[in-house]
Amino acid sequence: MDDVIVEGAGALGRIRLNRPKALNALTHPMVGAIDAALDHFAADRTVAAVLLTGEGERGLCAGGDLRSLYDSAGTGFAENFWRDEYRLDARIANFEKPVVAWMDGITMGGGVGLSAHARHRIVTERSRIAMPETGIGYLPDVGATWLLPRAPGETGTYLGLTGEPIGAADAIFAGFADAMLPATALPRLITALSALEQGADHAEVRKAIEALAEAPGPAPLAAVQGVIDRCFAFDMVDEIVSALDADGSEFAARTRATLAAKAPASLVLTLCLLRLGRGAPTLESCLEREFQASLAVLAEGDFREGIRAAVIDKDKAPRWSPATLAEVDPARIAAWLEPRAAPVFANGDRA
Repeated sequence: MDDVIVEGAGALGRIRLNRPKALNALTHPMVGAIDAALDHFAADRTVAAVLLTGEGERGLCAGGDLRSLYDSAGTGFAENFWRDEYRLDARIANFEKPVVAWMDGITMGGGVGLSAHARHRIVTERSRIAMPETGIGYLPDVGATWLLPRAPGETGTYLGLTGEPIGAADAIFAGFADAMLPATALPRLITALSALEQGADHAEVRKAIEALAEAPGPAPLAAVQGVIDRCFAFDMVDEIVSALDADGSEFAARTRATLAAKAPASLVLTLCLLRLGRGAPTLESCLEREFQASLAVLAEGDFREGIRAAVIDKDKAPRWSPATLAEVDPARIAAWLEPRAAPVFANGDRA
C-alpha cells in the first residue's frame, strides 16, 4: 500500500498519509508524493478544495522520520529532504485552492509543517499539537519560527522552548488552528466538501467547516498567560530560567523543570530563531533560516545524540554537549545561522 493515498471525492481532492504504524511519520518519498498530488489537484478544474488527513486513529503525522536522518549521516540526504519538505510547506501556505488540514490526534514537527500553514486548519478533541524539537537537540523548524512568534504574547516562546503539547482550545488560541470539530465529524466534512461547486472560494469552505464546528472551551494557556508573558519576555534563556525560578507558581516550577531536560544549545538557538522570526517578512524567510540552522545542528550539534536517546537506543538519557546553559558559546550559535548550502528558495525569501 502506498504511504500517501491520493484520490478524488466529488469536488474534493484527498491526500491521506498512510503510515499509521509509524504515526504517519514523513519520509522523503512522501514529500514528493504530496507535492505531485498538489500538482494534480491544481490542474484539475473539478477539484475545488484539498483535504489532508492521516490514516489510523492516532494522529495526522508525528513528524519527520528521525531514523532516516540518523542513518544518513555523511550523505546529502538531510539537505535534500529538508529542502523539499520546506518547499512543500511553503507551497501549502500559498496553494491556489483551499487546503483543509485535519489535525486529529498527534500532529507534531513535520506534521505541523504540513497542516498549520494551510488556510483551513481543523483540530478535534483528540488533537495533540507540539513542536518538541528542543528535547531531541534540534530546533522548531517547518516554519514554526514564523508561526510561534505570532501567537499571543510570549505563548509561542513558551511552546517553542518547552515543546509542550497542546489540545484543541490552545491550538486555536495560539493560532495553529481555526476550528474544532469532533473526530466523528470527518465523514460529514468529506461529504460537505465533496459537494462544493467548482471554483468554490475560501469563504465557502469555511462555511462548510463552521456548520460542523463546536466550541473548543477555554484555552488552558490563556489562564497562565500572565506568567508566560512575564517569564518568557527575555532574549536570553538564562534570564527566562531566572524569571521562572523567581515566579514561585506551580506552573513556573513545572516549566522550569521541563526546560532543564532540553538540550541547552538548542534552547539558545531556538530563542534566537524565534526572536528573528518575530521580525521576518515572510514564511519563506523563516524556512530559509531554519534550513541553514538545521544543517549546522545535524553536523555539529546535539541532534544525532537526541535521536539516539529517543529513537535508536531509547534510553531517554541524552548526553548534551554542552551540558549546561552557562557553557553554551554564543559565537557557536551565531555560526549555526550562517549559510551552509544553496538557498531553498531562489531569491531567499519567496516560494
